[in-house]
Amino acid sequence: MVDGTPDILTANPVGDRLKAAREERGMSLDEVATLTRVPTRHLLHIERGEWDALPAQTYSVGFARAYAKAVGLNGTEIGQELRAQLGAPNNSATIAYEPADPARVPPRSLAIVVAVIAVLLIVGYAVWRNSAVPEEDPQAEAAAADTPIVAPPPAAAPQNQPAGAPAAPAASGPVVLTATDAVWLRVYEAGGPVLFENTMKPGDRYEVPSSAQRPQIRVGRPEALRVTIGQSPVPQLGPTGQPIGDVSLLAADLAARAQGAPGGAAPAAAAPAPAPTR
Repeated sequence: MVDGTPDILTANPVGDRLKAAREERGMSLDEVATLTRVPTRHLLHIERGEWDALPAQTYSVGFARAYAKAVGLNGTEIGQELRAQLGAPNNSATIAYEPADPARVPPRSLAIVVAVIAVLLIVGYAVWRNSAVPEEDPQAEAAAADTPIVAPPPAAAPQNQPAGAPAAPAASGPVVLTATDAVWLRVYEAGGPVLFENTMKPGDRYEVPSSAQRPQIRVGRPEALRVTIGQSPVPQLGPTGQPIGDVSLLAADLAARAQGAPGGAAPAAAAPAPAPTR
């Protein structure tokens, strides 16, 4: 900015007109600078006609148009007058200088804070999902689901129970499946919908709904599953290491297994009748 009075005074109709309009409105250069976002030193150069102190003619015209709008003059008309005053052709390119609206431009610090919050939300969601969703082995599940089902052998009758003796009363209480190791299983209604399917982790429990009509189970590793009726344990549902399926989870059938009756397992083949004697 030129602080002193220029050595050569030149006619400056545009600058004089803008200054007169500003003073008529009772505005200071700082107030105009606030409205136009044009630095005060540039506005002072315009009023003094110090055009060489401005970046270029195109910028000078843009600043003058913004100044004119701020003090109630016609910006297009002021721009044309200034081009004529500076000897620039009317069809020359002009950089349009529009003051930015501070209310519409968020501060940079706000944008940084929003970005940090977004990153924290993404990281938090990933941590929550990893801790909330049990880890499953798709290959193990597929292998268990595709392995042919082998029905568990019928339970042998206890040695101390006489033939024809009535079975002991069934245990009462809910049927609960507890994983002792990672195990995939599916509980479903016979010929109906799936009630539960997942890979359970050690300690996970699943209680068969009391409303289930004919619940059955398919499990990849019967040895990794503990079954209880209330507080009464039930023998392992199938051979170790062999997937099983279509095994009843009704309390009565499981209780029969616990007492040595066939219950929900496949019944043993009947022995052939002895040949008649002559």
